[in-house]
Amino acid sequence: MPGPLESVPNFSEGRDRATIDALAAALGSRARLLDVHSDEDHNRSVFTLVGSGEELVEALLGGIACARERIDLRRHEGAHPRIGAADVVPIVALAAEDAERARGVALRLAERVGRELALPVFLYGDAGSGHGPRFFRTGGTLERQRRIDAGELAPDFGPTRLSESAGGVLVGARRPLIAFNVNLRGRLEAASEIAAVIREAGGGFPGVRALGLELPRAGLVQVSMNVEDWEAAALHEIVARVEREAAARGAEIVGSELVGLMPAGAAAAAAGAALHIDGFDASHVLELRLLNG
Repeated sequence: MPGPLESVPNFSEGRDRATIDALAAALGSRARLLDVHSDEDHNRSVFTLVGSGEELVEALLGGIACARERIDLRRHEGAHPRIGAADVVPIVALAAEDAERARGVALRLAERVGRELALPVFLYGDAGSGHGPRFFRTGGTLERQRRIDAGELAPDFGPTRLSESAGGVLVGARRPLIAFNVNLRGRLEAASEIAAVIREAGGGFPGVRALGLELPRAGLVQVSMNVEDWEAAALHEIVARVEREAAARGAEIVGSELVGLMPAGAAAAAAGAALHIDGFDASHVLELRLLNG
């Protein structure tokens, strides 16, 4: 029997509890919902669910339909960039050998969203042209429609006109990543400069994508990250670098935040480093050893 796949859909609502609960109910009705993370400053909720390919497709279709009905981007504001009410919907292969299966599920989902929900769907990452979400989000809604009209950007499924209220949807397939944020007391410029230093594109950590964001409700700024290869870029090393860069800019770390769930190996590596245990990894964690026989 093939193992489960994971999905971590991001929806553009982090404040209205009734909508967040409705999304959770729609997603959890067909797949196993493991976690819900909502952020008022980002105005965004991230759901983690697992299931078979067919269970995920049905659950995600329900969740995206719910978002289309309940979220209006014309009245939306939040710190996080977005392309749609259902913004980014990845299918995650938990094991390397399931990568092609995850891609197939992503393509089935994308086709059905375009056909049944009449939303433009853009494939990203391994499921599409290789571009990441940032490529599609650049410029905002009006610029995105202009790019479509000019032939610079084309939906892979669905109409060529963005929904005025729900926008479009990004669907992709990927390996597990860690969504991890570090909150700072300081200037937005400092957070943006730190993000530029630590992300891979700026010569920083491999597989790290980072943005500097303002959190007005919290009165803080944030280095918001996706760590796409936690084995190549250890969390404790990233945090140490952020702390040094923050101190150099007159800012200080006030806390960090995990969005959704993280692989046990990443947590074990951070714990081993904090405790200075040589050679410590997931194989030294009792519960994981029991699960793996």
